[in-house]
Amino acid sequence: MTNKQLPSSEDLTLQGQAFFRDATIWVQGHWLNIVIATGIAIAIFFGLHMIRRWGLRLCQRGAGVQNWYSIIGRAISRTGHFFILITSIRLVSGYANVPPLMDTTINFLFTIAAVFQAAIWVREIVFGVVEHRTMDGDHPNYALTSALGIIRMLVTFFLFAIALVVVLSNLGVNVTGLVAGLGVGGIAIGLAAQGIFADLFAALAIIFDKPFRIGDNIAFSGSKGKVEKIGLKSTRIRGPNGEERIIANKKLLDYELLNNSNREYRRVTFTIRLAYSTPGDKAALVPELVRQAVEAEQCEFGKAWLSDFGQNSMNFEVEFDSPSPSGDVADEKKHRVAMEILKRFDTQGIHFYAPAQALGQQREEGDGEA
Repeated sequence: MTNKQLPSSEDLTLQGQAFFRDATIWVQGHWLNIVIATGIAIAIFFGLHMIRRWGLRLCQRGAGVQNWYSIIGRAISRTGHFFILITSIRLVSGYANVPPLMDTTINFLFTIAAVFQAAIWVREIVFGVVEHRTMDGDHPNYALTSALGIIRMLVTFFLFAIALVVVLSNLGVNVTGLVAGLGVGGIAIGLAAQGIFADLFAALAIIFDKPFRIGDNIAFSGSKGKVEKIGLKSTRIRGPNGEERIIANKKLLDYELLNNSNREYRRVTFTIRLAYSTPGDKAALVPELVRQAVEAEQCEFGKAWLSDFGQNSMNFEVEFDSPSPSGDVADEKKHRVAMEILKRFDTQGIHFYAPAQALGQQREEGDGEA
């Protein structure tokens, strides 16, 4: 096998002398072009800096990531100084007729700067979109800070890995083995941590779809509680008895969720059972009396219909809406409406059905007192 020898100091000296000789000839032969190109490059440099400052003002005016123009502005404000410099030089290098060696060097540096700058722009736009989706009105949702940190790390690694591969490919390096290695390594990591990634993607679903937020009261799979914390892997819910329930994000989203905090109202239903001794004209008053009782408590009346003739009673189904989504308020409204119904029934002489056993006990107590 033949070993390639490194260039000696004498060879480097000769190459340096050749470079300076070509540069001297280039300057002497194209000095006017060089002066004009330098002026244009300076103008481009300051113009790109003005665009960068404009992007920064857009970001500040949008107060972070509240609007799309502020997201784009934040990405523009992340434009690097080296990219601006090498872009200014690259745009005028053709007009200045630079020597081949210098032109190759400029193209090489511009490729590196452009690829990594594009990765930074894409990263900032992705971050802005994700953070925009976590905004709760005018206030950011800090519940998924840990999840967002992992997302930032994964996006940064992915984008800069692609940028590195593109740069190496432009340098003539065979990146097939590197891409294959990264692919196999990614598959291995994905299989080893598929449970963690499943919960991470579930956290992303919570970010973008927002099925619930911190403080919401939710019900799922026969359980219910108040959401206290949404984490990278799990969500913590405070149960009705004060217990803390911890459930994986993926498993939680597999259930049918009932978000009670997003209710517009609560529907209340119950049954009124009237004795068959109640006269028909009195029974016909029940819907109107119930409507009056419901509206007296500022609730929306639904119905009070005779649903069926039971074995021992006439059964009326009552339905009305409590104006508040709170379950406690609905229970209180149900109690108050029931009391109003009792008052109106007493006034009209309408009697509820009582089981025969209870009536027998009342008669025995009445006979004993007599």
